[in-house]
Amino acid sequence: MVLGSWIRRMFDEGTAMKKKYGAENVFDLSIGNPIMEPPPEFKREIKRLADNPYKGMHGYMAHAGYPETRAAVAAAVTRESGVKLTEKDILMTVGAAGAINVALKTILDPGDEVIVFLPWFVDYFNYVENHDGVVKLVHTDEHFLPKLDELEKAIGPRTKAVLINSPNNPTGVLYDENLLTRMGEILRKKEKEHGNSIFIVSDEPYKKIIYDGLTYPSPLRFHRHSIIATSHSKDLSVPGERIGYIALHPDSRHHDEMIEGFVFCTRVLGFINAPAFMQNVVRAIQDVTIPVSEYQRHRDFIYNNLVEMGYKVNKPQGAFYIFPRTPIEDDVAFIHELQQEYRVLAVPGVAFGTPGYFRLVYCVDDRTLEKSMPGLAALAKKYGLK
Repeated sequence: MVLGSWIRRMFDEGTAMKKKYGAENVFDLSIGNPIMEPPPEFKREIKRLADNPYKGMHGYMAHAGYPETRAAVAAAVTRESGVKLTEKDILMTVGAAGAINVALKTILDPGDEVIVFLPWFVDYFNYVENHDGVVKLVHTDEHFLPKLDELEKAIGPRTKAVLINSPNNPTGVLYDENLLTRMGEILRKKEKEHGNSIFIVSDEPYKKIIYDGLTYPSPLRFHRHSIIATSHSKDLSVPGERIGYIALHPDSRHHDEMIEGFVFCTRVLGFINAPAFMQNVVRAIQDVTIPVSEYQRHRDFIYNNLVEMGYKVNKPQGAFYIFPRTPIEDDVAFIHELQQEYRVLAVPGVAFGTPGYFRLVYCVDDRTLEKSMPGLAALAKKYGLK
């Protein structure tokens, strides 16, 4: 199967099953499409702008985005990271996917390598290949944290970037300060050895969805060649609006040329600019997010149930995914049985480069989550997990 197509396949199969059995009888834990509505501040800002439009509000702007929006984003990233950014360090993008592609298009020459950790988000391979790059895979440990000794060995003279995702999809793992400190030390050592810049490209749309009082350590604090690629899809629950940004460390080598590259690549990739209306909306609500406590409640419910059933699973620290082991070796066969016998949709671990696991989402309504448990429990019993 083509890389990246598993989730689309589950979406299509889920749609067909809902037509056949009725939506209320299919329990879809396969797609990270948040059920939660945007926060009231988002809706108020839309209404305010709609009631008070200004001339040219829906027209083109500078390709990097509105200066006022970039300044607001820079101020928010400064508060979050402790690294002083200005509007000159920000470029507004068409979601996080647009941000990653613009960043990779800018920094990669044909044959340059991008290191990605397993399990990975399913489209990373495609993003790197879009721009004639080469993916180098590095494994994680039993807690899905990068094996830094393997990272160091994997870095060569053509390594241009390390693409990270924290909190992680599909595991919910958060990279802590100690890990990022060590990663930064390794990259600086290798930069000196090979005489080139090695970027951390940080895909972080879940950085505000973190549990148990943990805080998000920005890579900007640990490595000056860091590029933040993110969106408001998850923290404002507006994935279909496709509004995100790139933040470049202000001390990055060739900073101004990098920003010019981002602007140029935004044009040649066909994005032109980030959505104008959404740039106006998010400008005033950079410190707003959906109620994370609701996702934590769902995390606790699904984790506690899976553990009680006997599944081996790490407790997610953020995002809204959980990644248990399958009770049989063949993860595709397991999720097929779960779907056909119990109408519970999940995604096999092979979709993320890690067979023997399966991904469940919990950004769904309570009923869907609760009704999914009997099928998972039945298969746990069938395969003798407890």
